[in-house]
Amino acid sequence: MEGPDVIAIVGATGTGKSDLALGIAEALRRDGLPAEIVNADAMQLYRGMDIGTAKVPIAARRGVPHRLLDVLDVTDEASVAAYQRDARAAIDALVGAGAPVVLVGGSGLYVSSVLHDLSFPATDPELRAALEREADEHGAAALLERLRALDPAAAAAVDPRNTRRLVRAVEVATNRDPVRPRLPSAPRPWRPMRVLHLQRRREVLVPMLHERAARMFDDGLVDEVAGLVDVGLERGRTARAAIGYAQALDVLHGRSDLEGAVTSTAVATRQYARRQVSWFRRLREAESLDVTGAGHDDLERVAVAVAADRGRGDASEALARIGA
Repeated sequence: MEGPDVIAIVGATGTGKSDLALGIAEALRRDGLPAEIVNADAMQLYRGMDIGTAKVPIAARRGVPHRLLDVLDVTDEASVAAYQRDARAAIDALVGAGAPVVLVGGSGLYVSSVLHDLSFPATDPELRAALEREADEHGAAALLERLRALDPAAAAAVDPRNTRRLVRAVEVATNRDPVRPRLPSAPRPWRPMRVLHLQRRREVLVPMLHERAARMFDDGLVDEVAGLVDVGLERGRTARAAIGYAQALDVLHGRSDLEGAVTSTAVATRQYARRQVSWFRRLREAESLDVTGAGHDDLERVAVAVAADRGRGDASEALARIGA
């Protein structure tokens, strides 16, 4: 099998990653290569979380098999270490069978855990449970102060609003494990790969994200969340905090109206998109593709170009030809 083992499609929310990934996989399959897609979006790991994660419906997957979608219950806690293990096992099996892999997603650490030689600290379930109880009883501020005393650099880097990551940071710092789940300055690739970083200019992306947030609620996100509550969504620390799902829970419990939930979701999505852009800009091997002016048909032509020559050059040339 010529070309890289993995073609990774990364970028912020709303940049067209799924469309391009499907187009590439479909074009490869037309050429006789049994390409499959491996998901690298942390929230798409969850069963039933479809509308708010923009999961591609089965009917729209064009017959391309997808791996690592719908593998967790909403009561489970997503773990990047477990994801790395499972994603790499899937990729090993596919590549061993002569199938190129299209890795697609916007969760930066999850993508990098597959593409690069990253290790993760071991977990301490008892310590984590104690820290989670402390967060519930005393709030995130107390944990942040403890983290500042243990590891000032980690405290400066963590998002204090993300209680799950804050708990994990304190757990790691308490155990004095020197390994950090961060992208190193010179990461080593795990397998031969090609990385395409899709970008849209901010003045175009921001209104698209607001429209996307409104469409999620119009499409029935609150009803989806109500169904997930019945199977334990509010017991799941990771799933219940997902963008859109936390806001829909506020609507269900009377803490917000629909208009406020849409606005809050749009703001949170914009903030997340900025973090995504910042992360993926650090991938030195990534080819940056400005898809601001590219529609569905344009991305299809780019996909065909990438599939035809899985080396470098054609994606940028294809975009230049369509004036994207």
